[in-house]
Amino acid sequence: MRSVGSKGRPYKRVVVEGFEVLVGRGDVENDELTFEVAEPSDIWLHVGGGTAGSHVVVRNPDALEELPRPVLERAAELAAWHSKARSAGRVAVHVCRVADVRKRRGLAPGEVELRRWEELRVRPRG
Repeated sequence: MRSVGSKGRPYKRVVVEGFEVLVGRGDVENDELTFEVAEPSDIWLHVGGGTAGSHVVVRNPDALEELPRPVLERAAELAAWHSKARSAGRVAVHVCRVADVRKRRGLAPGEVELRRWEELRVRPRG
């Protein structure tokens, strides 16, 4: 894994096994990342249980049906680390395609609804 320059962007950029992983920097930036930067086939992650945290997007330019498990687990660890659950043991992280994330009118910045998702349990790791 390596960090890549992301100064001035609404997200932090990391490369994991050749996949670009984008980590939101705040509520408004999370919305921008999810709804303006990400593509529908990208993979979206966020800590579950209504816990505040960054939106994390794994770029999926080839629209793969499934990303490699180690890439998803590392992205989930980042989502857990960049959340209020950072000090928890194991954290539930919701994983879905960006196409399954929506923003209903009236929701606060950073708040979204998911149509369907899977859950990964990971330890937070920055």
